[in-house]
Amino acid sequence: MTARLLLTYVGLTLLVLLGLEIPLGLRYAADARDRITDAARAEAESAAAYTALSMAGGQGDSALSKRAAHCAERVGGRMVIVDGAGRVLASSHPLSAEAAGELPRRPGIAAILKGADTMDVRTATVGGTEQLSVTAPVADGMRGAVWLTVPTQTVRDRVNQVWLLLWVGGLVVLGAVAVIGLGLARWAGHPIRELERATHALAEGGMPAPVPVTKGPREVRRLAAAFNRTAARLAHLLAAQRAFAGEASHQLRTPLAALRLRLENLEPNVRAAGRGSLAAAVTETDRLARMVEGLLAMARLEEDAATPLPVDVGEVCAERHATWLPLFQREGVDLVLFAGSVGPVMAVPGAVEQILDNLLSNALRASPVDSAVTIELRLSRSARALRDSRPHWVDLHVTDEGPGMNPEQRKRAFDRFWRAPGAPKGGTGLGLSLVQRLAMASGGSATLHAATTGGLDAVVRLPSALPPHIPRQPRGRTGARRREVPALPG
Repeated sequence: MTARLLLTYVGLTLLVLLGLEIPLGLRYAADARDRITDAARAEAESAAAYTALSMAGGQGDSALSKRAAHCAERVGGRMVIVDGAGRVLASSHPLSAEAAGELPRRPGIAAILKGADTMDVRTATVGGTEQLSVTAPVADGMRGAVWLTVPTQTVRDRVNQVWLLLWVGGLVVLGAVAVIGLGLARWAGHPIRELERATHALAEGGMPAPVPVTKGPREVRRLAAAFNRTAARLAHLLAAQRAFAGEASHQLRTPLAALRLRLENLEPNVRAAGRGSLAAAVTETDRLARMVEGLLAMARLEEDAATPLPVDVGEVCAERHATWLPLFQREGVDLVLFAGSVGPVMAVPGAVEQILDNLLSNALRASPVDSAVTIELRLSRSARALRDSRPHWVDLHVTDEGPGMNPEQRKRAFDRFWRAPGAPKGGTGLGLSLVQRLAMASGGSATLHAATTGGLDAVVRLPSALPPHIPRQPRGRTGARRREVPALPG
């Protein structure tokens, strides 16, 4: 923002300077040419009038030469006065015989000697340099001419000096504006940068320090004050939510454990007719305990905003497969693992294990006897990844052959405490919600799809941790593409 504001200040100042200095310089150049022309005309006319008086009064050539030298000196040029025959009467500078002989052939002098009575003003080359040439006829019927030449280089030097002063002055003004503009831009941009930093910190789950509200424009200070109030209120709400979930869960664990112990101690004293109700009470107590554990896990997840790290998802799947396999075998359900070489993924520490445990627990409850639950890892490439051979995502599929869910139920499955109608007993309604939160905390997502086997296909997409690699394409005929074969079922 500072650079953009500085460029705006400097750009506007540059436009103003160009709009002022260029017309000013052009105007000065035109005025300088007009001034030297008018001065040369005035000196030529003055010398012509003096020559007429001198010729009429019979004054000597020395006085006329002094007059010519004086007039030429005032305009910084040279003056020559000739009579009607073209002979030199006076000159402000020494003339060679050759130069004196060429005078009658000069365009302005020749025209006046032939009878023209108008002043001739033109730009001519005299002695290899460009000069302003002014030729005036001698007045009062006296035949003669006054020829005055002024070098135009003098005018150009003055104009160039003025242009140089204008450019130097413009650069000084531009530099001053840049320094002042940089200070203003930093003054205006500092609180905005503080707001940006605090916003990023808040978005990443941290609690930023209050943004100073004593610097910057009034509008930015008001925005900073509003942000501080919003951040403080959000922090209070989050703290209250975490405290409630954590404290309530911790407070419930002890009475639940005591309640289960009391129910188990009642079993010898309960008649056979009441054994079913007692078992149901123990089951509900276990369900309530699992719900409390789920709330604790979610509270810890919200409290600890861990940074995703590379995790070997294939190794985790193999380890969880070995852990869950005896329980699946006891329930008469096959647990199959397809874990090809997919590389590491970015995930919050411990997230993949919790995701698999919750998905496998749900799949086991929903799977009938003699069915199968499949764990499969797949690479998912976007259009860009197809070009640079880098997998952007790794999809973890847990597929069962249970009753499944309709589209409306799959949309609501990630809501807390929601359970599908007719779902097996024992669930808490927190497993899928925890899976989704763990996936999002790892930079991925969790979705449910209808499986081809009629059950449910839970897909957790996690970002790949593989570094970018652009393969070199061989020239000529492209070879056959190698097909990856997944690992055998566990």
